[in-house]
Amino acid sequence: MAFRRKHLLGIEPLHPSEITAILDLADQYVDLNRRDVKHADALRGLTQVNMFFENSTRTQASFELAGKRLGADVMNMAMQASSIKKGETLIDTAMTLNAMHPDLLVVRHPHSGAVDLLAQKVNCAVLNAGDGRHEHPTQALLDALTIRRAKGRLHRLNIAICGDVAHSRVARSNLILLGKMENRIRLIGPPTLVPAQFAEFGAEVYEDMREGLRDVDVVMMLRLQKERMDGGFIPSEREYYHRYGLDAEKLAFAKPDAIVMHPGPMNRGVEIDGEIADDINRSVIQEQVEMGVAVRMAAMDLLARNLRAARAEPVEA
Repeated sequence: MAFRRKHLLGIEPLHPSEITAILDLADQYVDLNRRDVKHADALRGLTQVNMFFENSTRTQASFELAGKRLGADVMNMAMQASSIKKGETLIDTAMTLNAMHPDLLVVRHPHSGAVDLLAQKVNCAVLNAGDGRHEHPTQALLDALTIRRAKGRLHRLNIAICGDVAHSRVARSNLILLGKMENRIRLIGPPTLVPAQFAEFGAEVYEDMREGLRDVDVVMMLRLQKERMDGGFIPSEREYYHRYGLDAEKLAFAKPDAIVMHPGPMNRGVEIDGEIADDINRSVIQEQVEMGVAVRMAAMDLLARNLRAARAEPVEA
C-alpha cells in the first residue's frame, strides 16, 4: 500500500498514488458494507474520538459508523457543551485528550488550520473532517470514488463544480484532488461566489452556467453556505436558482451520460431541482453517501496500520 502518512489533514500533500491506494482499499470496503455481516477488525483495540466543533450530522455519523464497522471503540465528544465554551484553549483541549491516549482523532473545526494545530500536539493519528474554508479531504476522496465507479476512471474527465466555490472547503479539496488526477475542471458561478484567484488552481471559470456545462462528464453542485456569508453574495434565492440552479434545461448542455453530484445537505429548488436530485439515471448523490463510509473506513485503516508500525519500531538508545 503506497500510503505512509501519519495524519490525513488535506489532499494537498498527497501523491496521486496515495489517493489511488485509499480509493482501492475503499472499493473493498464498499463490498464489505453491502454484505449482511459488515464488520472487520482493522481497528480492533483502538479508540476513535470524534470532535466536532461544528455540527455535521452526516459526516459525524459516517465516521462513527466507519469506526464501529472496523471494530474501534468510538466516542463522540459534544464540543458545543465542552470546556472550549468555558474558555479552554484548543491546545489545552489537545493536551487533555492526549492524556487519554486515543488512537484516532477525527476533528471538524470552523477555523482553517485548527486541525493541523491539534495534530502537532497529540500522539495519535488525526483526520480532518473539515476545517474552515481550508479542506475537507474525505469528502473529496468519496467524490473521487463515486466518479471512478460511475465513469470507470478518474482522469481526463471534464468536471464542472458549480455554485458557492468561495466558501467551500469541499470545492477546494476537490479542485486539488481532481487536478492531481489530470482532469479538466470548470468552476461555474457568479463572480461573488467564484473569485478570480481560483483560476490559479488551473480551472476554467464560467459565469454562464449553460456554457460552463457544455459537454462535461460530471456536474458537481455545491451548497450555498449561508452561515459563512456576511454580505449580499446573491440577489435572492429565486434569482440564484434561475441562473445557477441545476434543472433539466441546463443539464441538457452536459453530456447525455453526465452524472450529477452534491455533497449535501441540499437546498432543493435553490441549488438543484428535486427531480434531478432524485433521478436514478443521472444523480449519484445517494452513492456519495455510501462511498463516504467506505472511504472513511479505508483512511482510518491505513492510518491505523502506520500508527501500529510506528509504535512497533524499536527506540534507539
